[in-house]
Amino acid sequence: MRRRTRAQLAAHAAEIQRRLAAEYPDAHCELTYRNPFELAVATILSAQCTDKRVNAVTPDLFARWPDAEALAAAPLEEIESVIRSTGFFRNKARSLQGLARQLVAEHGGEVPRTMEALTVLPGIGRKTANVVLGNAFGINDGIVVDTHVARLARRFGLTRATAPVPIERALLPLFPRESWTQLSHLMIWHGRRTCDARKPRCTQCVLADICPSYAP
Repeated sequence: MRRRTRAQLAAHAAEIQRRLAAEYPDAHCELTYRNPFELAVATILSAQCTDKRVNAVTPDLFARWPDAEALAAAPLEEIESVIRSTGFFRNKARSLQGLARQLVAEHGGEVPRTMEALTVLPGIGRKTANVVLGNAFGINDGIVVDTHVARLARRFGLTRATAPVPIERALLPLFPRESWTQLSHLMIWHGRRTCDARKPRCTQCVLADICPSYAP
């Protein structure tokens, strides 16, 4: 990966964003939700699990426990049973119930709107907080760095970092703040549809001619 000046890196990032936006004009969060609480729950369930599987589980989950008050009072074993197919269901069930109880105790059952308040809640780290803030509230506080974004950021030559927080720090100054949430969607869609972890379809990629990882 050749080193670029700051100006060159910014121009490279802008071109990547422009092309991805043209390729995926409908990119959006693929988790199904109706409110901030449902999105927070769905995002917690999405850890080590596909969005498709989460979306198959959440209708039953929210029909039984539609809000924080209901989920806080639910038997833990029943929560585990409903979310079992998402994997790591015991840990996730404890996180979900802990989240619900803390929302009831400290926030009147509502999901807070700040990074600081969100990241002290059970089951919610910076990535989940960014998902909730950006998609449920329209607040661009950061960039969601999941496995797709992390992989693509390195392949695109935007950073050499490997951990989520350093990757996010590297990406933030390269893109306009108002586009941070949508940028994550664009990179996630590209990672799922073209830039696969094991077999990237480079010959079909709209970025092939500017991607430092492409070797024809």
